[in-house]
Amino acid sequence: MGVHTSSGGAADSRRYNRLASKGVVMAVDLDSRVLTLALARMVDAVANSFLVVVLPLYIGQVVALPAFVGEAVTIGGVSFTPTEELLIGIVLSLFGFLNSLGQPFTGRLSDRTGKRKVYILLGLALVAIGSVGFLFLADYVSVLVLRAFQGIGAAFTVPMTVALVNEYSAAGERGGNFGLFNTFRLLGFGTGPLVAGVVLNFGPYDLLGVTLSGFDAAFLVAVVGAVASFGLVTLLINDPESVEAQAGEDLSIAMLNRDGPGLDPVFALGLATIVMAMSFAIFAPLANTINARLGQGELLFSVEFGAAVLANVLFQLPIGRLSDRYGRRPFLLFGFVLLLPTTLLQGIVTTPAAMIALRFLQGLSVAAVFAPSLALAGELAGKGKSGSTLSILTMGFGLGIAFGTLLSGILVGFGFAVPFVVATVGGAVGLGLVYTQVPETNAAAGAAVSPGD
Repeated sequence: MGVHTSSGGAADSRRYNRLASKGVVMAVDLDSRVLTLALARMVDAVANSFLVVVLPLYIGQVVALPAFVGEAVTIGGVSFTPTEELLIGIVLSLFGFLNSLGQPFTGRLSDRTGKRKVYILLGLALVAIGSVGFLFLADYVSVLVLRAFQGIGAAFTVPMTVALVNEYSAAGERGGNFGLFNTFRLLGFGTGPLVAGVVLNFGPYDLLGVTLSGFDAAFLVAVVGAVASFGLVTLLINDPESVEAQAGEDLSIAMLNRDGPGLDPVFALGLATIVMAMSFAIFAPLANTINARLGQGELLFSVEFGAAVLANVLFQLPIGRLSDRYGRRPFLLFGFVLLLPTTLLQGIVTTPAAMIALRFLQGLSVAAVFAPSLALAGELAGKGKSGSTLSILTMGFGLGIAFGTLLSGILVGFGFAVPFVVATVGGAVGLGLVYTQVPETNAAAGAAVSPGD
C-alpha cells in the first residue's frame, strides 16, 4: 500500500513522498492530499459540531436574551410569543442558511480566480475568529452575528475542499475519494457532540492560573480545531496547476438540461440532496418529544442519533468504491428507495430499539446517495468548474439540514408523525428526480444509462 498523487505535478509528488517518509502523511492507497483534506475537514467538523451542542445550552444559561422573549408580539395582525427555543433555532439555522446560500458564490469565485487553498484558509480563519468571539461576548445579538460570521467562513471552506477532492481524483477513484472524505467528515461530526458533553460536564478548568468555565473550554476547543485545520491545509495542500490554467468566466450553472428536455442533472441532484438532508435533520430538534414518546432518557436518544452517523461512517467509503466499479445510479436509486420507509416509520414506532434500527438504516440510505452523487457531479463538471458545480450539492445538503432543523419544530405541533410524513413525501420527490433526470456517468460501469431506463 503506498501513497500516490494525481494532477498535482512532480513537485507536489516529491513533497508528499518526503513528508510520508517522515511519518507526516499516512501511507495509504489513496492520494495523500485527499487524506489531508479529509483529516482537516474532520477536525473542523469536530469544532463545528461542538457548537451545535454547546450553543443551545450557552444561550439558555448564559446569554442575555432580548426583553421580548416570552411576551406576545403582533406582526401584520398575527400574534405569537417568541420563545427561547425559537431564538436558539434561529441561531442554529442562520449558520446553515449563510453557509449553504453562500457556496455557489464562493465556488464561482474560486473557479474564476483559479484558486482553492487561499479561500479554504480564509474560511477557517473566519470560523476561528467567530469561536474566539464567544469567549468575550454574551448577548444574543452578538451570538447571532458571530454565528453568521462562522456561516460565511464555512461557505468558503466546504465547496473548495470538495472541489480539490474532485480535482485530485484520477479516473476510477472519484467515488472512493469522496467516500473517504465524507467518512472523516462524519467521524468529526459524530465525535464532536460526545467530546462537547465531556468538556462541559467536567468544567470549570484551571488553565495557567486562569479559571475557565465549561463553555469557555468548549469554545477554545473549537478554536483549536479550526487552527489545526488551518495548519494542515497550509503545510500539505497546494492548488493543482490545472485549476489556474483553466480558470474562466463561463461559470453559469444551468437549471434546465442543455442536451434535451428536463432539468440539468446536477441541478436535479441538488434538489434531491435537499430533501434527503431534510429527512436526516428533522430528528435532532425533536429530542424532548421523542424521549417522552418512547419513554427514554438522553442516553438512548444519543444512541439513536449516533446510529445514523455510524452507518454513514461505515458505508461511505465502501459504497463510494463500489460506485466506481458498478456505476452511480444504482446506489442513488437504492439510497432514495431505502430513505422512504426508514423516514416514515420513525414517526410511527414506539420503542427505542426500533428507532435505533431505523436510524441506522436511514444512515445507510444517506451514505448510498452522498458519495456517488458528488462523484457523479464531479464527472459532469466542466474544466475549471468543480467549485461551481459541486457547490450545488454541498449547498443542497446544507439547505436541507437548515430547513429540516427549522421545520421539524413547527410541523410537530400538528402531530408527532407530521414531520416524518412531510420528509417522506420530499424523499419520494427526490427519488423521482433521480430516476427521471440523472444519467449514469461512470464509463467504467459500462454503457451510459439514460434517465428513466
